[in-house]
Amino acid sequence: MEFKSLFLLIDDNLIDQLVTKQLLKKILGIEQVVIANNGKEGLQWLNNNKRNNQPLIILLDIQMPIMNGFEFLEEFHKLSKEAKQGIQIYVLSSTLDPDEIKLIEENPYVTDFLNKPFPIEELKNKLS
Repeated sequence: MEFKSLFLLIDDNLIDQLVTKQLLKKILGIEQVVIANNGKEGLQWLNNNKRNNQPLIILLDIQMPIMNGFEFLEEFHKLSKEAKQGIQIYVLSSTLDPDEIKLIEENPYVTDFLNKPFPIEELKNKLS
């Protein structure tokens, strides 16, 4: 199965970045994964890159320095409707905090919440 979506991984943990990128490549056949180390870098990438209607899947961590996942979602809300079009956001976090999980699940931009370690088969099934 080949996915035509572009992937943007927003996560500050270098090991998680490496593992997630390798799983996306090996299991889903994704050739290019853009990596941002925090929400601010993720927003900068969104603002500086034209996707030409290419679907984008964002894998978003919550706990990060500089700009965390919740702050990213607040700023994402401010983007134009066109800029947000075709984007699915999957929060990828190890949080067990029920308040954080509720905020994630209630956010209109979040497609789904996935627990770390990265559940590649679960994501594959959701994308199919």
